[in-house]
Amino acid sequence: MNTTTLTLHESWLSRRNLFDWVFAALVLAGGAFAFMRHAGSMDSYEKPILVAALVSVIGICWFWRPLRVLTLVVAAASLLAISSYQGDLARADSVFWLKYFLSSQSAILWMSVLFFMSTLFYWIGFAAGKQQADTFDLIGSRLAWAAVTMALIGTMVRWYESHQLGPDIGHIPVSNLYEVFVLFCWLTAAFYLYFEERYNTRALGAFVMLVVSAAVGFLLWYTIVREAHEIQPLVPALQSWWMKLHVPANFIGYGTFALAAMVAFAYLIKEQASETRWYKLTPIWLLGVALCFVPVAFRQRVQEAGGSYWVIYAGISALIAAGILLGRKRIAARLPANEVLDDVMYKSITVGFAFFTIATVLGALWAADAWGGYWSWDPKETWALIVWLNYAAWLHMRLVKGLRGTVAAWWALAGLAVTTFAFLGVNMFLSGLHSYGTL
Repeated sequence: MNTTTLTLHESWLSRRNLFDWVFAALVLAGGAFAFMRHAGSMDSYEKPILVAALVSVIGICWFWRPLRVLTLVVAAASLLAISSYQGDLARADSVFWLKYFLSSQSAILWMSVLFFMSTLFYWIGFAAGKQQADTFDLIGSRLAWAAVTMALIGTMVRWYESHQLGPDIGHIPVSNLYEVFVLFCWLTAAFYLYFEERYNTRALGAFVMLVVSAAVGFLLWYTIVREAHEIQPLVPALQSWWMKLHVPANFIGYGTFALAAMVAFAYLIKEQASETRWYKLTPIWLLGVALCFVPVAFRQRVQEAGGSYWVIYAGISALIAAGILLGRKRIAARLPANEVLDDVMYKSITVGFAFFTIATVLGALWAADAWGGYWSWDPKETWALIVWLNYAAWLHMRLVKGLRGTVAAWWALAGLAVTTFAFLGVNMFLSGLHSYGTL
């Protein structure tokens, strides 16, 4: 080992504090306990996955230290919920903290409320004065952290609940639209919170939380219409350990692409803040049209939700678009510099593209295992390829041609439309091997 390597190694170790080592010890102890208790039910793939998960959790939490507290709180609350159940899911209606806080459905409902509140406080920050704005932004940020915490608690407890329903029902909760929308919400928020701390700015929270709140709105509607919170057995195609790898990687891509799009939207607002010709304010009009289009897309199902849900959604969407239109100068003044927005957009797409590539490869391997072929030009696969090519081209133009500014922002914003169709549109309007995810 040369001197440079030794110095870097010593520097990396010197940055570890006592909490880092205590956290690592707790994670390894938890992993060892899980292995000793459940090794008999693990196959040859799941054991190395457990080891890799432990190492990854320690590494990620050392890299971004706020995750240490988040991980410990989620673990403690999940263990409290599991011990409170005592193997009987009926106790969810009689134990106070299960009924109102820690059962999976209660925790996810809390997640929904907290994300809505976070979005509201972030936007109040734009309307408030400079001193008050910082306070409202801080509240919005703390509420976003709380929402991510409740989402993870709900996910962990739902995983346990599924196993209590029967040995053939238990599965990681990433198998249907309800579960992956929860995954999308907390992943998108968590990545945003990282960039919030990294760039020391909270002004972007209002924009990023818009897409998270829209996802929460869909989640609540889907729960009302389909009773999607009910845990169902996996269809045969999903009874594979590949799902544990493919789906989370895929939704890291979806989440960071959505984050990049909302940052791009903020960039375009900042660029057109002084524009007085209403027909030139295309980003705001597009937002209003896109948000208000949702009730039209779901027009056949409006009556299933009682008719009023999407009307209220459209009304709120119109108010948001009008508020941004009227307050665009004030909003632009509080947004970070264009260079910061451009950098966040680039790094979000880079992370998303890397994980989406991994997810696509894993999906091909899963398809070969389940259906006997790596690629079948199924509509979901085709649109996943279109998403991949879109962001591959964006990154190519960025790295080779120096793509920056307005064109890059418009492209990233358009990418959200492509990604949304790949995520939801295929399930709504097309059919194929992935039709188990239909609405």
